[in-house]
Amino acid sequence: MQKMLAGELYHAADPEIQAAQAEAAAFMARFNAALGQPQAERDAILRARLGAMGDGSTIRPPFHCDYGFNIRLGAGVFLNFDCVILDVVEVTIGDATQIAPGVHIYTADHPRDPATRATGLEFGRPVKIGRNVWIGGGAIILPGVTIGDDAVIGAGAVVTKDVPAGATALGNPARVRG
Repeated sequence: MQKMLAGELYHAADPEIQAAQAEAAAFMARFNAALGQPQAERDAILRARLGAMGDGSTIRPPFHCDYGFNIRLGAGVFLNFDCVILDVVEVTIGDATQIAPGVHIYTADHPRDPATRATGLEFGRPVKIGRNVWIGGGAIILPGVTIGDDAVIGAGAVVTKDVPAGATALGNPARVRG
């Protein structure tokens, strides 16, 4: 687990990692089943698992993640239905960021060398999303990406590189537009 959290090569079949994934699966089952429950009840489930959750933040179920404890939400963050966060390392989402339905955020990565990849080794690269960012529906944020404050990511964009503060990025691969 320590190698995974440090962003080093690790084996996902490690018993400690498998146990953490089983705990996350139980958390997601509880949270996703709480769709009709009061917001306070859903927030309590999230706060028990997430690394941090600022005041006024909301995640609408269904929600899926690898672990949960590597996710840090600022205040007033909103994740709409059906978001996925693969959080093998830290995912930080700044205050007042709005995330539309079906957005996927990935930190999990794999070696480019086929022989190393065949051993089953993986690694992670953190994702950082700034304050007051808008991410449109179905966008995908790839491992290691940083999105600056006040940026806009268009619906369906595949963000492969950092996006500067205040910029708008659209397309596949996402490109910053004037």
